[in-house]
Amino acid sequence: MKILLIEDEIELIASIKEFLEKENFLIETAMSFDAALEKVLTYDYDCILLDIMLPGGTGLELLQRLKEEGKKQSILILSAKDSVEDKVAGLELGADDYLAKPFHFSELLARIKSIIRRGKQGGEQVITYKNATLNPENREVRINNQIVTLNRKEFDIFYYFILRPTKLLEKTTIAETVWGDNADQADNLDFIYSQVKNLRKKLKEAKADFDIQAVYGVGYKLI
Repeated sequence: MKILLIEDEIELIASIKEFLEKENFLIETAMSFDAALEKVLTYDYDCILLDIMLPGGTGLELLQRLKEEGKKQSILILSAKDSVEDKVAGLELGADDYLAKPFHFSELLARIKSIIRRGKQGGEQVITYKNATLNPENREVRINNQIVTLNRKEFDIFYYFILRPTKLLEKTTIAETVWGDNADQADNLDFIYSQVKNLRKKLKEAKADFDIQAVYGVGYKLI
C-alpha cells in the first residue's frame, strides 16, 4: 500500500517514514505545496498524510485543488494547528480524518488503516474475489481457505489487482504504485515481469479461479 507524506519537517518525515516502512507501507514524500500538488494530481495513493502549513501554500489549498479537479483521495490531516475551524475546513474540503501533533505512532497507524479500509473496501477488512480472500491488516492471502505465501511485492501487486478485477493495468502504473519513486530509477520494467510471473505461478499452484493475463506491450489484467 502506498502512502504520500506531505510534510516539511525533515526529522518528522524521517521518523514517520521509518515507522510506516516497518509496517510494510511504501512511502513517498513531498516537502512543499508545489511538489505535493504535482504528485496528488498525477498519481493515486492509498492514503495521503497532509500537513496544513507548507512552503508555498497550505494543506487546505491543496484540498481545494483536489476538490476542483474532482480527484478523490483518502486524506489524513496532520497538523500542530488544533483549532476547530481548521478541522471543519479540512473535513468539508474532503479530508477523511484529522490528527493533531504531537501524536503516537500507534494512533497514526490505526487512523491510516481505518481510512484505507473505508476508502478501498467499503469498511470491510477482508477482500473477496472468486475463491480468494485478502486481508490487508495481516497481509494474508487465502485461496480455497488455504494460505498462499507471497513476498512483499507479490502481495502488493495482488492487492492492487484484486481491487481492480478485469481492468487493464499498465506496467508503468503498477511500477509507480508498488515501487513508488524508486520506479523512476529503473532502466526498464523487467522487474515487474519477474514478480508477476512468480505470483501467477503461486496462484496456479493454489488452484485460483482466475489468472493474471499479460496484454502485450501494455500491461496486465486479472481475469
